[in-house]
Amino acid sequence: MRIESIGIHEVKLDLKHFFETSFARVTYEHFLLLEVTVDGVTGWSECVAGESPAYSSETVKTALHAIEDFIAPHVFGCAYDHPDDILPSLHHVRGHNMAKAAVEMGAWESYARGRGESLSKALGGTRTEIASGVSIGIQDSVGQLLEKIEEELSAGYRRIKMKIKPGWDLDVVRQVRERFPDALLMVDANSAYSLADIELFQKMDELDLMMIEQPLHYQDMWDHAKLQKEIRTPICLDESIHSLDDARRAIEMKATQIINIKAGRVGGLSSARDIQKLAAEHDIPVWCGGMLESGIGRAHNVHLSTLSNFTLPGDVSDSKRYFVEEIIEPPVEVRSDGTIEVPTGPGIGYDIQKDRIEKHRISHRILTP
Repeated sequence: MRIESIGIHEVKLDLKHFFETSFARVTYEHFLLLEVTVDGVTGWSECVAGESPAYSSETVKTALHAIEDFIAPHVFGCAYDHPDDILPSLHHVRGHNMAKAAVEMGAWESYARGRGESLSKALGGTRTEIASGVSIGIQDSVGQLLEKIEEELSAGYRRIKMKIKPGWDLDVVRQVRERFPDALLMVDANSAYSLADIELFQKMDELDLMMIEQPLHYQDMWDHAKLQKEIRTPICLDESIHSLDDARRAIEMKATQIINIKAGRVGGLSSARDIQKLAAEHDIPVWCGGMLESGIGRAHNVHLSTLSNFTLPGDVSDSKRYFVEEIIEPPVEVRSDGTIEVPTGPGIGYDIQKDRIEKHRISHRILTP
């Protein structure tokens, strides 16, 4: 395998509705799409770094810099036997997992297309459909949140994730549980709390939540292990897990009972696959998290979720929930039973709408050796 060129599209897509976390409220997504050509076959991927360094230290601008000046020049000079070899070859570039993942995932899509098989089959996935959950951001009122949850449950979603932050947490979640006593509910704090909030989380034990996602500092495992000893509700780590070694440490420390896997956060599909395998060996279930991806990134998440240990509904939801205009056809669709059918065509199995990408494009460059 030789990577012959990398096309980079910088794109902005408007959201249908604002999305708010403990970081900020957003009304659009600013991201990178990559065309990675390997041995004459082009694969598409999405870099999930955001416009600001909130979820991650990476941003759209740092990803552009890392890909253009460090990652691309290196991979152009390598002959790879398999996409698994790409991330290890970039060990000399510290961090920048999202930039690395964008290149690696584009190569994976090209690899699958070149073999005439779906990305899920190339990865070793076994499912023909995946269970879908939905993430609901912080709303302007509890009433608005309850209405949105009602709407999503009626649409068939199998799990509801609510974003929380100090001042929008226990009382809000309690009202949701009272309204929906049988729903699968979880909360995501995006690192907004500390060990000073143990009592708050102990009270959440009464609300029968599936998990509390990343309640404490984004680089922490030690305090999460302390918190887990004090509460019954499983802790799920997200931002703390950037590699297979991170996952191993978190499991050994008993800092997590569930892992949210995002391919962009951990350096690509190979790393994500290996983390879910390690977790399975320790009876730790995993699920696929979302980063408000466009259809291209969402499609990659669909295929990743077919791996055997992705046993919990992920944040891979319907395309039409988020963007005013989608860039793939057909859009990713959640069926009435809360599942998404996995495409069987080559690569991601969706058609890229290049005219729509150009319509929303801010910049474009093509990197070559």
